[in-house]
Amino acid sequence: MRQTAMKILTPVFSLAAVVAALAITSFPATAADAAASVIEKGKEVAFDRKLGNCLACHAIEDGTLPGNIGPPLIAMQQRFPDKAKLRAQIWDATVANPNSIMIPFGRHRVVTEDQIDQIVEYIYTL
Repeated sequence: MRQTAMKILTPVFSLAAVVAALAITSFPATAADAAASVIEKGKEVAFDRKLGNCLACHAIEDGTLPGNIGPPLIAMQQRFPDKAKLRAQIWDATVANPNSIMIPFGRHRVVTEDQIDQIVEYIYTL
């Protein structure tokens, strides 16, 4: 009986080991890869002259032809320790400062909510 059980279980265990190995190698994307992807998308939107167009007003590292109407986007984690406040600023800067000339990107639906989240993740790395 033990030999019969071993004949049946050996291929089952082998198959389970192969499936586990495939599952591990089939999903190389880690949380770090996903975060990097969001940051890269945020940079694309921020630099896109037809979308975020942050460079029209702000100097940003690696950006070309930056504007100087807004402050340079540097030390953003120190300036906005609460990431939600940074998001709110991008969504509608006139809430915090009614005299702001910054476009209310969220309120005017210039970019999508997902794009705002991506921009926030990117800008927070500066």
